[in-house]
Amino acid sequence: MQSSLSLSLSPHTSLTIPRPNQSSFATSAKPINLRFCGLRREALGDFSPLLTRRVQFNSITARRSASDLVVSAALSGGNGSPTKSFDYDLLIIGAGVGGHGAALHAVEKGLKTGIIEGDVVGGTCVNRGCVPSKALLAVSGRMRELQSEHHLKALGLQVSAAGYDRQGVADHANNLASKIRNNLTNSMKAIGVDILTGVGTILGPQKVKVGSDKVVTAQNIIIATGSVPFVPKGIEVDGKTVITSDHALKLESVPDWIAIVGSGYIGLEFSDVYTALGSEVTFIEALDQLMPGFDPEIGKLAQRVLINPRKIDYHTGVFATKITPAKDGKPVIIELIDAKTKEPKDTLEVDAALIATGRAPFTQGLGLENVNVATQRGFVPVDERMRVIDANGNLVPHLFCIGDANGKMMLAHAASAQGISVVEQVTGRDHVLNHLSIPAACFTHPEISMVGLTEPQAREKAEKEGFEVSIAKTSFKANTKALAENEGEGLAKLIYRPDNGEILGVHIFGLHAADLIHEASNAIALGTRIQDIKLAVHAHPTLSEVLDELFKSAKVKAQVSSPVSEPVAV
Repeated sequence: MQSSLSLSLSPHTSLTIPRPNQSSFATSAKPINLRFCGLRREALGDFSPLLTRRVQFNSITARRSASDLVVSAALSGGNGSPTKSFDYDLLIIGAGVGGHGAALHAVEKGLKTGIIEGDVVGGTCVNRGCVPSKALLAVSGRMRELQSEHHLKALGLQVSAAGYDRQGVADHANNLASKIRNNLTNSMKAIGVDILTGVGTILGPQKVKVGSDKVVTAQNIIIATGSVPFVPKGIEVDGKTVITSDHALKLESVPDWIAIVGSGYIGLEFSDVYTALGSEVTFIEALDQLMPGFDPEIGKLAQRVLINPRKIDYHTGVFATKITPAKDGKPVIIELIDAKTKEPKDTLEVDAALIATGRAPFTQGLGLENVNVATQRGFVPVDERMRVIDANGNLVPHLFCIGDANGKMMLAHAASAQGISVVEQVTGRDHVLNHLSIPAACFTHPEISMVGLTEPQAREKAEKEGFEVSIAKTSFKANTKALAENEGEGLAKLIYRPDNGEILGVHIFGLHAADLIHEASNAIALGTRIQDIKLAVHAHPTLSEVLDELFKSAKVKAQVSSPVSEPVAV
């Protein structure tokens, strides 16, 4: 999760970055070395060949306006000077992955930047979400390999019975979170971002209180306060036998039988962990099928591989109306009703229950009423540029909201991308983020990943707009690297327009699916058509050839690419 990026430019170095409608430029400076969390690798993004942003320079001399201070800010390694009459050019409330991404990009752009954190740097993702959960999933993956006699025998390996130390596994997750949290903190301190400790409360336009008495002003403010686990009414959480993901990540126990309420990303990942460590799992899902957020075809395959062969059963189409923690020698009691008729359906007695029903925005106490903003189900209303909308439907000047708090896409990397987009806007370049190009992943074994539309969503869109949809698929069973790993179970699915080669969605289930999806997401972000990406070369033998074969198998009528239009925000 951590990377070290070094960039050295001497007076004799010429750095040319050709872009459509741009001039190239050259610059010089002393060598620098920035260290930061791998969740945000764009600290020197304007020099990266992986960059998808376009930075406009008016001439080779790069005129020193607010929109082109990237080079000097990044290479000097220091925070900028604030606009007169303000303490900061940009003040960010919340130091999670979204706030961190915005802060680093703001310093690149020459902005005097401050970030407020009322808890710990890193937010949900680093401390209670994607980072520690990946540590637990790394353990579950190893355990599955060691427990699979068939898999080991096929590779010619012999291993004695596998075991684990629960506290050692828990320590691995906690240590990883601490390491990444320190990386994020140090990366901001290294470039001069002011980290202000305390709860941030908006007092009025461009004014925020930090803690109990400190008041700071900023030309622009970003709300990046994230989210907390959502617990439905009737469920009593005691943190021991009835828990949320926050508690589960501490792995204080491994129950013999645990019920998981919700079969989305969080529930699926924890089912992978618990079953690998020996637990039996029961899913409780309100909708009629498991994994309702996934493409239906991928969901069915995932159920066949991730659910059916494991010690997992499930109840679908039911609500858990009441969950009582274990006490006085009695088990956890779960009362179920039919989701449609609301009639009592069943009562379960289990050792523990994990509430994985999603997340709720953390926006209470922000002082939004002081700028006439009313939340919608707790979410801060924003437009496509993340500008906050007040109760009268008007934009609140100089106030933005990113990440889970606005509800557009509750993913850490989406929050970071939104933060970067906001910084682009406040430094003079209009930017609209295409959320359909943002990938998502579920880190089960095997993994699931996706970007863009599901097949039902694509067909609904096609019916409204009057175009045809085609599907292409490839199997991991045809991939040399997957077969060498004895991991041929998997599928990649492409949803596209055959008339012009537009990629509408890509869904992958299989080995390292979370890593493979980015070729597709970048193609969507850049507007690359299938007829062009077919010509890309992939190393052999690699898993990337799954995507290579997928794109090559698509039948596109147009042989010449149509002009790429600007992405539409959702």
